[in-house]
Amino acid sequence: MREAIKFTFILLGIIAIIIGIVIWPLYGFSVLALLIFGLGIYNLSQKKHTVLRNFPVIGYVRYLMEMVAPELHQYLVESDTDGTPVDRNHRTYIYQRAKLQNQTHPFGTELDVESEYYKWMQHSIYPTKELEEAPRVLVGGKDCTQKYSASLFNISAMSYGALSKNAVMALNLGAKAGNFFHDTGEGGISEYHLKGGDLVYEVGTGYFGCRTEDGNFSAEKFKEKAAYPEVKMIEIKISQGAKPGHGGVLPAAKNNEEIARIRGVKPHTVILSPPGHSAFSNAEGLLKFVQQVRKLSDGKPIGFKLCIGSKKEFIDICEMMVKTGIKPDFITVDGSEGGTGAAPIDFSNYVGMPWEQALIFVVDTLNGYGLKEEIRVFTATKIFTAFDIFKAICIGADVCNSARGMMFALGCIQALKCDTNKCPTGVTTNNSSLMRGLVVSDKWERVKNYQQQTLKEFLELFAAAGCNYLEELNRSLIYKKIEGEVKSYESHYPSVARDSYPNLIS
Repeated sequence: MREAIKFTFILLGIIAIIIGIVIWPLYGFSVLALLIFGLGIYNLSQKKHTVLRNFPVIGYVRYLMEMVAPELHQYLVESDTDGTPVDRNHRTYIYQRAKLQNQTHPFGTELDVESEYYKWMQHSIYPTKELEEAPRVLVGGKDCTQKYSASLFNISAMSYGALSKNAVMALNLGAKAGNFFHDTGEGGISEYHLKGGDLVYEVGTGYFGCRTEDGNFSAEKFKEKAAYPEVKMIEIKISQGAKPGHGGVLPAAKNNEEIARIRGVKPHTVILSPPGHSAFSNAEGLLKFVQQVRKLSDGKPIGFKLCIGSKKEFIDICEMMVKTGIKPDFITVDGSEGGTGAAPIDFSNYVGMPWEQALIFVVDTLNGYGLKEEIRVFTATKIFTAFDIFKAICIGADVCNSARGMMFALGCIQALKCDTNKCPTGVTTNNSSLMRGLVVSDKWERVKNYQQQTLKEFLELFAAAGCNYLEELNRSLIYKKIEGEVKSYESHYPSVARDSYPNLIS
């Protein structure tokens, strides 16, 4: 926003000089010459900017173009299928469903269907009748006494602090109206989460909201939060896709007094979640922690979230489940493409297993150990469209969550200023002058609309595939072009059963 204001004033100044030259040529040119001469002398002597020191006047063109380059690129250069991390077609898809606008696309696909890794689904010439309501998924194993019926499409983990209070309220009210859940993120439960929507209370490595003064897990504070009637499930965050093995980052600019009080930290400081948990350090410790928080929460569904790194470590967890009999009720699989408000670039680019391979590995490993029947698999990376949900369930997921999709429904324009507290749409800032642009009474409806319209389109795909039950979705329905050869996911990533992987059985 500051850059936009600066650019506006510069532009207005240039316009004023041009008008002055037109009306008073002699005075106008004189003032312009003096300004240019003064800038030149100043820049020749300054030592901070190399470009301006070498090119004392025209060097400013570089800074002006740099100032507006992201906007120019997004609105004038990108095609509909370009743009990262989320292309224009996907952004438009979400905006249209959130606003209940025209949801059809003219003149055929813009995708290159002959490109490598192009994906598509198999349809049936005998489609089934479209279901009136999307199926729901019951979450809770044998040790869970408060099972939860989850929607297929929900709000993924985003903390208050990373998001504005207006954004959190709009998300929660949307979840309430649409009967789907809202993951709190690791920042704890704020009053803005308590608007009636179902919550998944995420407990991260910083134990925000349930921590002792020295930053360790507080069973007493956790029990208090877990008892909230809005809290339907608890998710232990081991790692997330955008920065696995690093921990969360809350910039000091976002850490005001209120957020610090909710998290139990000092205000106006950079808050770094520890890379790992202090409550456990191995597979057995993780499962005992699952058992502990299940008891503290009076039997609510307990799961953990991770981005896969070492396959052996996840296999160790599965072996320990078999050995101890302690099992989570769900596991959330994140991929290295996952989103975040702030992360070191090397972690975002090069750490962690990509989503597709991670989901396949987790599902197959659970099947190999005979654990999948009791444990639901949630997934949460780049789930935007009905096809994304269809594909994820075919691969083996039970429930899909979306963070960036819900942010776009709130009005995010991918300005890429999430970590600066200068988000122009009020989604990822606690700056009151920017937050006011996000009107809760309007945006919660858009969140609900996006979720419901996306599920409606999922049901259309579901019927087109000739399916009546979720159990009918499998990898044989999804195809991918790999090295010029068309393969179904079933042939390329064969589904496994317990008997197929005797080496996985301890």
